[in-house]
Order: sequence, then structure tokens, then C-alpha cells
Amino acid sequence: MDLQISGKKAVVTGSTAGIGFAIASELAREGASVVINGRSQAGVDAAVARLKAAVPGALVAGCAADLSNAAGCEALFAAHPQADILVNNLGIFDPSPFEATSDSEWQRFFDTNVMSGVRVSRHYVAGMKAANWGRIVFISSESGINTPGEMVHYGMTKSAQLAVSRGLAQSCAGTGVTVNAVLPGPTRSEGVAEFFGKLAAESGIGLAEMERRFFAEGRPTSILKRMIDPSEVAALVAYVCSARAAATTGAALRVEGGIVSTIC
Repeated sequence: MDLQISGKKAVVTGSTAGIGFAIASELAREGASVVINGRSQAGVDAAVARLKAAVPGALVAGCAADLSNAAGCEALFAAHPQADILVNNLGIFDPSPFEATSDSEWQRFFDTNVMSGVRVSRHYVAGMKAANWGRIVFISSESGINTPGEMVHYGMTKSAQLAVSRGLAQSCAGTGVTVNAVLPGPTRSEGVAEFFGKLAAESGIGLAEMERRFFAEGRPTSILKRMIDPSEVAALVAYVCSARAAATTGAALRVEGGIVSTIC
């Protein structure tokens, strides 16, 4: 299927690894010029080189900027003032008991997971409206619907992304700009793999057994019963970013393996 985004410029935040890198790679394969973002120059340079090697001829640029603060966002805007496609992928997670999660940790999660997308979307949406074409995607999570007891602060930010996404979509009514949220489930990104590896080592069991226990006890409603590959999330995101998805907007689209058991 031709997604009809060849020549479009895509900014993917937090894209040096994991889901973000998979999304950037998929968009590059479809002919979009892609901006990879991360906090460190070394990490960005390595990701750009990795993507160019994986997708020969890909048009890839990098921007090292910490988008959890306004100054970092301004650095991105100065380097790349315009975009046709924006994927708000930047996000952090870390289990923490509710009673032990400090005010500063709540604020750090909100700034990184929510305000980064607010600031970046606010900048790029104006140009998209002027061009009467644009795609904005927020990478939320099934945790935005099923708030996990082990990281309430994370779930809160993912719910907030759903609210921002829907409201922004409504503000673009009647234009060629679509705004959607995509909700992955547990995904085998580098960070998640490292986290599960640590848990397995602490428990004295193998990684496969740790994952089995996670789905049996922590996410028992999962239909897939396995970790999702980042490329499986990227495939849906690429479609949502395409010209073919023009009638899909204001939606919360699931790619979470059936963990969310409600129909709507």
C-alpha cells in the first residue's frame, strides 16, 4: 500500500531507540524525510547512522534537544521550523509506589510526557493548518485507560495525552489536519527489555518466565500474551500519518494486544 507521504517532513520526538526509532524507520521507508530527536548528540548521531544504514537513500536529520523543557523545544523549532507530520513519542516510565512518589517526580513525568507534546504540537499545528494538511500523533498507552497501580503517575500522563489529542483534533475541525492517539501495550523496547531483565535477575528466573508471569499476573486480560514488537506499533502509526488515513481523526487507536477489555 502506498501511504502517499513521500516528500513529507516528519518530526518524531524521542526517537533514538524503541518505538520512536521504529516509527522513524517506517516513515523513512515510505519516503518521508525524518527528523530524529533525542537528548544527547551522540545518541542522535548514532540513531541517524543506524537508520541510514537500514534504509538506504533515506532522508534523515537529527536534532539533539531535551523536549521536557521549553528551551529544548525552542532549539528544535529553530532547527526545524516546519513539519507535515509530528509524532509525539517522547516519554518516560518508572514503577513507583503511589505513597513514595514525590511532587517533583509527578512534575517530571508531566513535563516530559505531556508538556513536550503540548509545546511541540502548538508550534507545528499552525503551519499544518495554513497548508491544509498535517498529521499529529500522540503515543499514549493502554495505561491511559487501565491506570497501573504500580505507576499511577505514568498512567495519569497517558490519560492526559488522550485528552490533549482529542481536544486538539476538535480544534482542527474542517481542515486537512488530523490528530490521533495510538495506545501501545507492553512493547519490547530497549528500556522495557532492560527493566524485565533486571526483574528476572532479581527474582532468580529466566526472562521468558518473567514475561509469562507478567502477562499471567500483571496483565491477565491480554489476548496476545506476549510483548509487542516496536515495528508492530510503527506500522499502525505510519498508516495514521498517511494520506490514506484522512478520515481518521480524534481517535484513540489501540495496538495493545487486547489488554483493554472494553469494546469502546
